[in-house]
Amino acid sequence: MTGRPTAVVTGAARGIGAAVVRRLSDDGWNVFAVDLCEDDPAVPYPLGTADQLRSLESGTVTAVLGDVREQGVLDAAVEQALHRHGRLDAAVGAAAVVLGGQPLWETTDQQWNALFATDVVGLLNLARAAVPAMLGAPEPRRGRFVALASAAAHTGLWRLGAYCAAKHAVLGLVRGLAADLQGTGIGAVAVSPGSTRTDMLRATAALYGLSNMDDLARHQLVNRLLEPEEVAAAVAWACSPEASAINGTVLHADGGFMG
Repeated sequence: MTGRPTAVVTGAARGIGAAVVRRLSDDGWNVFAVDLCEDDPAVPYPLGTADQLRSLESGTVTAVLGDVREQGVLDAAVEQALHRHGRLDAAVGAAAVVLGGQPLWETTDQQWNALFATDVVGLLNLARAAVPAMLGAPEPRRGRFVALASAAAHTGLWRLGAYCAAKHAVLGLVRGLAADLQGTGIGAVAVSPGSTRTDMLRATAALYGLSNMDDLARHQLVNRLLEPEEVAAAVAWACSPEASAINGTVLHADGGFMG
């Protein structure tokens, strides 16, 4: 295949998702940036906005307003990528919410369902849309499915039990997908950030009653919060041909959170 590689990125309006869009675009990719850009009544903090998403638009970045919980949104984004560029080389699932603040047994059905609908089913919907498109590429085929997990996918975090469960499910999804794709030239990998300077981390700090999210940096060996661009660099590498040996596993872009 010739021309610029093409990616679909969800959760793209702000934070790590937006940083991934910018990094891939700077690295020579066409990017279709997908985000809901509406607040969710089940989520007690503001979500990304349409203005934030549209600020990413350029000659190589196309904004797509839509909800990853709706299969048709992701199908349409992939179809748009194929129609405009004739190829899909990577799908990056960064859409997620964080909910908690109470013991697991006090988690409501609304919280549990909201977490799994966005953080897990959203990834499943992305795979359903993107993987067949990548499998349809001519040989020699190459494609990457990259899911944003979390340090919460590898340990238990106080009063974030449901979020931990959802992020553990992300790892299972990636590992199962990679197994199903064996021998196809398409790989699947998770990237697990640590505490990163984003609006979602600010919401996490609020769940813990912390006024300053920098207090969460103590969990990391680098003794500081990560910047979204640092995590985006790991995601961009995972999308690249140089990461072809990394498959069905996790890249820990966590500043030593799990060190």
